[in-house]
Amino acid sequence: MNHLLVLEKILQMNSFTKAAQALGYTQSSVSQMVASLEKEFGIQLLKRSRQGVQLTPEGEKLYPYIERSLRQYQILQETAGAIRGLETGTVRIGAITSVSCYWLPDLFKRFQERYPAIEFVLHQGDYGTIVNWIQDGTVDFGLMTADYGDGLAKQIIHTTEMKAFLPADHPLAKLDRVPIASLTEEPFILVEGGGYSEPLEAFRKAGVTPNVRYRIQDDYTIMAMVEAGLGISMLSELVVSRTNFNVVAKSVEPQVKRPVAIAYREKEALPIASQYFMDFLTANQQALI
Repeated sequence: MNHLLVLEKILQMNSFTKAAQALGYTQSSVSQMVASLEKEFGIQLLKRSRQGVQLTPEGEKLYPYIERSLRQYQILQETAGAIRGLETGTVRIGAITSVSCYWLPDLFKRFQERYPAIEFVLHQGDYGTIVNWIQDGTVDFGLMTADYGDGLAKQIIHTTEMKAFLPADHPLAKLDRVPIASLTEEPFILVEGGGYSEPLEAFRKAGVTPNVRYRIQDDYTIMAMVEAGLGISMLSELVVSRTNFNVVAKSVEPQVKRPVAIAYREKEALPIASQYFMDFLTANQQALI
């Protein structure tokens, strides 16, 4: 069944590479699974072009049956989960501020529509704290950057952009993209990462050094300080959507990305409810855009 799930994900994301990242496989293993399916069926299922990945004419005839099998498998999983006790359970998550505020509420609601008795315990913290929580069992898994946390398994579910946050009347706010070197010319308010910082890593790669005057953990406090003219900052694009602060968010040149991942130790050792929610997150990546 994993081979069919891989095929479905490739078609959903129009890419072998993106499907591999989403499912936590290497691109080579994804290609091998597709090749194994094609060998089993004796036909070529996929073709690649400049437009991405498409079904062959033979694949189009077969795919409705594959979809039907996948839906039946999903029903089978849910039924088995109910038998094993998924009617009740607790999902313990550690998450960074932007993810916990802007993604999780809607995802919790949608998951509980399917499993109404499932409870959630959410711990909010920086990268270092989340890693410690995962390692000592305080949380079942974390939602954080894929670039930090050696020794943990990670499955990327979405990539967000880190943007420059400026006072609305700041001269740089008139630019379409803000050169990263220009962010070193005045006080910088750094979001505290607890061991890893996307802004500091971006400055390092650019060969420049920011004038860090403040280190703050809360996004809202940082935006209030930017609005007050105390400095400039770099935060996730997620915080732009729900803010009334008089600040402007601009893309940085070169662009700064944050690959958000599910981080965990051993998935099979986690409670069934947490395993299901992890799978739910992977299956609903489009909702994170």
